[in-house]
Amino acid sequence: MLNTILSIVISIVLYALVIYIVGRLNLGLTVANFTSALIAGAVIAIVAWLVWWLLGAIGIGAGGSGLISAIVSLVVAAIILMIADRFVAGFKVNGFVGALIAAIAIAVVAWLIGWLLGLLGFGVDANPTALLLRSLF
Repeated sequence: MLNTILSIVISIVLYALVIYIVGRLNLGLTVANFTSALIAGAVIAIVAWLVWWLLGAIGIGAGGSGLISAIVSLVVAAIILMIADRFVAGFKVNGFVGALIAAIAIAVVAWLIGWLLGLLGFGVDANPTALLLRSLF
């Protein structure tokens, strides 16, 4: 139980760092401060879990590979960012195109952080997105 809670906290902090970096780079979204990024990370995790659960319930899964699966995942990520925009003060997404750009930037920055943490010896599990998803399911 404690391990799961710690994993969730670490995942949200890493995801908040990713959101904060993307916001500072002005890539489709803006974040007022790190606290807003932390709250946004938690809200995005909850909304993402709910959206993917609902999509799975109606038969649209996130699994698979290929261009169509990647496009569906990207559009869903953009919609999740736009939903989180409504609930978090200090977190602003610049329209749907901005949300698409931010979703790509978040994926790239999360991958880079995971890669850097892997180089430092934290292993493959250091990817913030993988940590977050694994802790929620």
